[in-house]
Amino acid sequence: MMFGYSDDWLAALFIPVVFWVPFGPFLMAGMGVWCARHSGWKPRLWSVLLPAVPVGVLGTVTISTLLRLKEETWQEDLTGFLVVYVLGITALPWLLGYGITRTVHALRTRRNRPTEPPA
Repeated sequence: MMFGYSDDWLAALFIPVVFWVPFGPFLMAGMGVWCARHSGWKPRLWSVLLPAVPVGVLGTVTISTLLRLKEETWQEDLTGFLVVYVLGITALPWLLGYGITRTVHALRTRRNRPTEPPA
């Protein structure tokens, strides 16, 4: 028993959640860069699987807690979770990494394109 409770194995599920807040944006930006540089299904699959545990665990805990407590502010709490945790920490860094990499690649390709000699 880790913390003196009978269901201590559940604490192991929260370790990815704790580490996702400081390191998740960097990992997702790296996944966006990887998806932009490599085509195929493997980068996209890993972009979904990587945040599945931390986002899924916290989402499950948030939704089950809101349903159990039956508070009036459940919509605001759920919206806050989706905006901050899902969009802000997970999706936005991926989009920035993907978009910046694709833009840089397009600009380099355009700049390095050989110009045709005048006729």
